[in-house]
Amino acid sequence: MVIIRIAKKITISLGAVISFNFCYAESIILQSTTSTKNSGFYDYVLPMIKEDTGITVNVVAVGTGQAIKNAQRCDGDVLLVHSKAAEEKFVSDGYGVKRFDLMFNDFVIVGPSDDPANISGSTDVSEALNSIASQQTPFASRGDNSGTHKAERELWKISGIDTSKGTKMWYLETGSGMGATLNIAVGKAAYVLSDRATWIKFANKQDFKIHVQGDKRLFNQYGITLINPIKCPNVKSKAGQKFVRWLLSDKGQSSIESYTVGGNQLFFPNAQ
Repeated sequence: MVIIRIAKKITISLGAVISFNFCYAESIILQSTTSTKNSGFYDYVLPMIKEDTGITVNVVAVGTGQAIKNAQRCDGDVLLVHSKAAEEKFVSDGYGVKRFDLMFNDFVIVGPSDDPANISGSTDVSEALNSIASQQTPFASRGDNSGTHKAERELWKISGIDTSKGTKMWYLETGSGMGATLNIAVGKAAYVLSDRATWIKFANKQDFKIHVQGDKRLFNQYGITLINPIKCPNVKSKAGQKFVRWLLSDKGQSSIESYTVGGNQLFFPNAQ
């Protein structure tokens, strides 16, 4: 009998019977956010996951709200977003198996260096937003029901400001992801709430800088959830679970901690 091996994946046995042995690589769909994508995090971590597990991860990067809607339509295997209340509802409604804290960073308010609202150096986000609103200085909002947009709306609310009334001249809703909204903010000389990771990675800063940071209300938690195969029978639960476990493992958490851009750590692991 003669054995011929082709590309190490197909074995052809020449004899009375010809048999084929195919090895299929696993792949999953990850519904996630533009912030994790724009930060370069997946370019960094997914090759390590592929090497260790053999899993190819195809990322759909949209706002958190849209990512959750996609997952509810069974378009995906794992959800990785940053709106804890919405994620917990996703699980309680039966769409997710279990949600885990994965990592965190924080939000910052950035804007032009001349700082027309005079908020630079503030650690009180409510005070800063009230200054922006009272002076009607331009503010760019994602306006896309993303995790960042949800956080921004909550910050306006606790600051006692209703952005739905009489704000259209200065409150600009982009309906776009974080990177696109930052570009619009730079073009309009507008303040904007950004997750720190996207801001660090953002290349078109021009004269923009961080003005407000350090308020505990700017905390930004990311979570990871396996989509429920009972609700969505097509979910690749074994591969998805393997992916989740890798990120929650000591090696995964260490890899998150070691991801830096320009010497700055972008995410801080906190899986339990």
